[in-house]
Amino acid sequence: MNALTDLPAPAALAATFSDRLPPPVRDESQQVARLLAELHGRLDWAAVIALGTPWVDAVRKHPAPFWAMESLLREYPISSAEGLALMRLAEALLRVPDTETALALTADQLGRADFAAHTNDGQEHALMSHLAAQAIELSKKMLPEHGDAGRTGGLLQRLGAKTVVAATVRAIQLLGRQFVLGQDIKEALDRAAANHREHRLLRHSFDMLGEGARTDADALRYAKSYADAISAIAGRGRPTRPEDGDGISIKLSAIDPRYETAQFATVQRRMMPRLLALVDAAASANLNLTIDAEETERLELSLAVLDATAAHVAQRFPTWRGLGLAVQAYQTRAPEMVEAVIEIARRHGLRLMVRLVKGAYWDGEIKRAQEMGLSGYPVWTDKRHTDLSYLACAQRLLSAAEIYPQFATHNAGTIAAILEMARSSGRIGADPGFELQRLHGMGEGIHREVLKRADAPPLRIYAPVGEHRDLLAYLVRRLLENGANSSFVHQLADEAVSIPALLASPLRAAAPSTLPLPRRLYGESRVNALGVDPVVERERAPLLARLAVPMPAAPTDDSAASAALAMDALHRAQPGWNAVPLAERCAVLRRAADLMERQMTELVALLAQEGRKTFGDGVAEVREAIDFCRYYAEQAEARLAPQALPGPTGEKNELCLHGRGVFVCISPWNFPLAIFAGQVVAALVAGNTVAAKPAEQTPRSARRCVELLIEAGLPADAIRLVCGPGETVGAALVAHPRCAGVCFTGSTQVAKIIQRQLAMGDGPIVPLIAETGGLNAMIVDSSALPEQVVDAVVQSAFRSAGQRCSALRLLLVHEGVADKVSEMIAGAMAELVCGDPADAARGWSVDVGPVIDAEAHAGLSAQVARLEREARLVARTAMDARFAATHIAPVAFELKSVGEMKQEIFGPVLHIVRWTGPVDAVIDQVNALGYGLTLGIHTRIDQRAERIAERARVGNVYVNRNMIGAVVGVQPFGGEGLSGTGPKAGGPHYLYRFCGEQTVTVNTAAAGGNAALLAGDH
Repeated sequence: MNALTDLPAPAALAATFSDRLPPPVRDESQQVARLLAELHGRLDWAAVIALGTPWVDAVRKHPAPFWAMESLLREYPISSAEGLALMRLAEALLRVPDTETALALTADQLGRADFAAHTNDGQEHALMSHLAAQAIELSKKMLPEHGDAGRTGGLLQRLGAKTVVAATVRAIQLLGRQFVLGQDIKEALDRAAANHREHRLLRHSFDMLGEGARTDADALRYAKSYADAISAIAGRGRPTRPEDGDGISIKLSAIDPRYETAQFATVQRRMMPRLLALVDAAASANLNLTIDAEETERLELSLAVLDATAAHVAQRFPTWRGLGLAVQAYQTRAPEMVEAVIEIARRHGLRLMVRLVKGAYWDGEIKRAQEMGLSGYPVWTDKRHTDLSYLACAQRLLSAAEIYPQFATHNAGTIAAILEMARSSGRIGADPGFELQRLHGMGEGIHREVLKRADAPPLRIYAPVGEHRDLLAYLVRRLLENGANSSFVHQLADEAVSIPALLASPLRAAAPSTLPLPRRLYGESRVNALGVDPVVERERAPLLARLAVPMPAAPTDDSAASAALAMDALHRAQPGWNAVPLAERCAVLRRAADLMERQMTELVALLAQEGRKTFGDGVAEVREAIDFCRYYAEQAEARLAPQALPGPTGEKNELCLHGRGVFVCISPWNFPLAIFAGQVVAALVAGNTVAAKPAEQTPRSARRCVELLIEAGLPADAIRLVCGPGETVGAALVAHPRCAGVCFTGSTQVAKIIQRQLAMGDGPIVPLIAETGGLNAMIVDSSALPEQVVDAVVQSAFRSAGQRCSALRLLLVHEGVADKVSEMIAGAMAELVCGDPADAARGWSVDVGPVIDAEAHAGLSAQVARLEREARLVARTAMDARFAATHIAPVAFELKSVGEMKQEIFGPVLHIVRWTGPVDAVIDQVNALGYGLTLGIHTRIDQRAERIAERARVGNVYVNRNMIGAVVGVQPFGGEGLSGTGPKAGGPHYLYRFCGEQTVTVNTAAAGGNAALLAGDH
C-alpha cells in the first residue's frame, strides 16, 4: 500500500472500520452495563484502595509548593470569582500588545473578584495566601476604575497601574514555566536532562504546542518545529528502543489547516507527505512519535491515517516500534477504537504505542452535539463513566502483545487499578512493557510516590514546548479540565474529601445523566430538530445519493389577476381556519415538523440544487424550518389562548386573540425553506390564511413546504402559493384590499416600497413585519485570541457565500493586532474551497457555493471592481476558472474609515478597518450607519463587551463567537433602524403581531345580583 495514493476514500474508510466503530451515539446506560460485564471479576477494588491510599496520604502530608497546580487550585478554585479572574488574565494578558488594553484587561478581571475576603487560615501556605491576596487588593487600587484605561488618574496612579500590569505579566510568565518545559526545544531538552538525572525512569514526549492551524503558513511552521525537535532530540543520543528515550507528540490538525473528513483530497495530497516526513525522521533516529488525539468528528479519519502510516512504516521501517496514537477514553467509542488500533498493528506486523488519556475538550463535544441536534452524545456524560471506559480500554491494551500501552492519568485510583491489572497480566517486573504518563506541572505528587516503588513502571512527562504567550489558551484549557470540581486533581487538594471517597470505584451501575439529550435540549415541550452528522458516512451517504435525483419542475408564475383571485379565496376561507381550535392548529405545525424531519434527505438535496446551499447550510436550514414549526406551536399554546384579566367583583374580563385575516408572506431566496416556513406557520397558527409569495429563484422549496403542511392536515384553502416577480405579483398581493398584514424578509429598499404602498391604501391600517439587511460589524480588540477571531470572521463573512442577512460586512480590528489578524484571515481564505454543492461526488467538500443567479453575479462583480479601485486588497480566495461565471471568490479589502462603507454588498465581500483609541467612538460610527441587525464583539474584557453591547443599536450581539446561525428560541433574530421593524423572528413576541385582540367584559351581576359575592365565595 502506498500511503500517499492509497489512503482509503471516505466511503471505503467507513466500510473498513464500521464494524469496530459503531455510530457515535448509543444508549449510555447500556454501554456502561456492557463495560461492567467485561470487567466483572477482573479487578479487586479493595486492593486498589489499599495501594492508592498511602500515595494520597503522603501527598496531603507533604503538599506541593504554593505556586504548584494543586496549591493554586486549592487557593483559587476555578469555580470561584478569584480563580476565574486569574485564569482569564493568564489566558489573555501576555498577548496584548498595547498598554491601554493591558490596563483595561487587568482592571476588569481583578475588579470582578474580592481577594481581600479570600483566606486560607489554618492550612498550609496560609501566610503566602494572605500576602498574595493583600498584594492583589493593593494592586487593584492602582488600576483604572471599571476597566476603562482612559479614566486612569494622575501620573502617579498611571505609573502605579503600569507597574501592576508589569508585575502581573511577570507572575503569569512564572506560572507558565510550571506548565511549559521550555520556550524552545533546547531549553526543554536541558530541563529534561535534569529530570533524567533525578530519576532513571523519567522520559519525555515533547509537544511543540501545535494546536490546530488556521493557515498553511502556520501548518508549515508547526511542521518545521516538529522536524527541528526530532533532529534536536536525535542529537542527544539514539535510544536502544523507542520507548527508552524521549519522543515527540504531533497534532495532525496542526500540520494541515484542512485536516477534515470533507477535505479528504487535501489530506491525501498535502498532509500525508508532511506526516510521513516526520515519521521517517523519527524512525531513522529510533525515537517514539505519537499522533495526538483530535475531536470526535476526525475519529474515523485519524484511524485511516494511522492505517496508511502503519503500511508505510511496515514497508520502510519494519523493525521500528515507535509509532503511536493517543486514544481518548471519554469517547463512547473508545473501546472499539482500541480494538481497531490493535487490528491495524496485527495487519501490518507492527507493535504500536497507544497513549490512553481521559480526554480534552469535553465541553466542546457536548456543545457540538447539542448544536447539531444529534440523537445522543459521542462522549460520556458522567466522569465516572469515563473512568470506567478508561479501565476497560486499559484491560484491552494490556492484553494485546502488539501494543505498548502508555497510561496518561493523574488519578491515583486509576494508576493503582492499572498496576493491579498489569500484575494480573504478568506485566510487572524489570521490563513491564508499559509506562505511565503525566502532564508537565500536574500530578507530580502522586507520581513521585508511585516512582518510589521497586516495581514502578517508567514515567513519561508530556512536555509542552513554546513561548508562553502562545501556550496560554492551552494552559487555561488544562486548568479548566484539571481544576473542575469533579476532577481528581481538584479533590486531591481538598482534605474535606476523604481518601475512600477520593478513590471510590467507578465499577458501578450507570449514573443518571444530569445532561438532557441533545434532542431534549429545550425541555419536554419542544423537541430539538434532529440533525445529520456529515462526518458519519452512514448519515452522509443518503444525502449525497439524493443529489443525483433531478429537481422537480418549477411551479408556473402567477399573474397579478390570479394573485387577486387568490386573495379573495383566502379571505373567504379565513373565518373557518380561525375557528379551528388552537390545539389543532398547533398540532398541524408539529406534524409538519415531523414530516420535514423524515424528509431531511430530499429537502437538503433540493436546497443544494435550487438554492445552491452547501451541505452543512442545507442541513441547518431544514432544522431551522423544523424548529420554527415546533417553537411557534409551543408559543401559540402558551400565548394565544384566552386570558382572564383582573377586575371588580361581579364582572368577567377576558382577552382573546384571533387571526387578522389574510397575511401576505414574502420570503427571500437565501433561506427559501426556513424563512418561508417561519413566516407562513407563524401567520397560520395565529388564525390567518396566507398568501405565500416565495422568491422567484426558489419556488420549488416553497412548494414542497406547502405540500408538507397540507399533508400534515392544513386545509388546502388556508394557504395559496403565489409565484412570480415581486414587481407584479408581489405588488398585487400587498396592494389588495383584503391584505390584513405583510411579513417580508429582503432588502431595505423593497421594504420601503412595501411600506409606502401600504401607507397609500384607503382601507385599514395594515401592519408590516420587515426583516432586512445590515452593514453588520465585528469589533475586535487586542485581547482577543486571534485563532478564535479568524474562525469567526471566515464563517461569518463567507459561509453561504456571504448571502445571509446576518453576514459580517465590516471588520473593525484594533491597530495593535490588525496586521497579524489580516494576515491570518488571508491565510484562512486561501484554504476555502469554491465549488458546486449539488455535485454528488464532491459537493459535500464545498465551502463556498455560487451566488444565487446571473443578476446577483453581475451586481457583485461591479461592486468588487469598485473596491479594487478605491480600497486596498487584503486577500482573495483562489477559484477554478470554470466557476468564474457563477461564483464570486471570497475577497477582503481594507478601508481607511467606517465612513467609506457605501452600501451592503450581499455576497462574500469583507471590509476591514483599523481602529485605536476609545472603543465608544468606534461603536458610535457603526451606529451612525443607520443599520442595526447583528454585531460581533471579540474581547477578553468583560466590561468592554457589556459596554459595547449596551451602546450598540442592533438586534443581535454575539460575543467571542461567529455572528451567523441564530437559533430559533435561543437567539431571536431581527434588527432595528434600516434593518427591520421587529418583532424578532423565533422569539416570544413574534406571534402577537399576526393577531388581532379583543377584550370581552361581562357583567355577571346583571341578572339578580352578584351571587358569588353574596354567598361568601370571595
